[in-house]
Amino acid sequence: MSLQALIFDVDGTLANTERDGHRVAFNQAFAEAGLEWHWSVEQYGQLLQVAGGKERIRHYIQHFCPDWQQPHDLQGFIADLHAAKNSHYQALLSQGTIPLRPGVERLLRDARVEGIRLAIATTSDLPNVITLLEQTLDKTSLSWFETIAAGDMVPAKKPAPDIYHYALNQLALEPTDCLVFEDSQVGCQAACAAGCRPIITVNDYTQHQDFAGALLVINHLGSPDQPCTYLAGDSGGADYLTIPVLTTLWEKSVS
Repeated sequence: MSLQALIFDVDGTLANTERDGHRVAFNQAFAEAGLEWHWSVEQYGQLLQVAGGKERIRHYIQHFCPDWQQPHDLQGFIADLHAAKNSHYQALLSQGTIPLRPGVERLLRDARVEGIRLAIATTSDLPNVITLLEQTLDKTSLSWFETIAAGDMVPAKKPAPDIYHYALNQLALEPTDCLVFEDSQVGCQAACAAGCRPIITVNDYTQHQDFAGALLVINHLGSPDQPCTYLAGDSGGADYLTIPVLTTLWEKSVS
């Protein structure tokens, strides 16, 4: 019995895409559609409690736009608006302005060398995931991941565990065979509900959230020249997360 796979969330985990990527793209789509909506940095942090872009738009309409005249086909309107937002987001990604978070590429490459399988479980739409990976790694990086569970592939989004159940089923693995990487409370809840043990890498939006059930909470994965900071859990004092450190964490979690 050994650690078999690492499963990664995307937005906020692989890269800090939320504030300077998705939020900006939403605002661009709103302006393009002639809407007088603008999501500030602070308000977007609050809206992130709702998983999924289309769900976030619907929540905003219901709670912040009481006098706005809704179109007859609200679902279609939201879908079109979200599609426009994704186009703007992918344009932002193509500019190369959103890098991977510290230690992410190093750990992905090390896992491949060690024969540990990789997967993604995210509420982000699949084209957004593909663009991010191709822009921050290389054109072959999609093949690094045995499965990319994304967007609307499952009925319920995080904090429901559906996306993790889907990924585990595709990998033909048990939850205890894996470690999960998340950045938010809803992601942590989803992973735990699926029986997985998450490692949390917080960001400015999530650093004060509740991560009950997490194996470890840190500011980022770290690197030799950029040590990580431990906020909860015990990694044995390592300056950054490596495959041996993760293996030890995993062994303790299943013992």
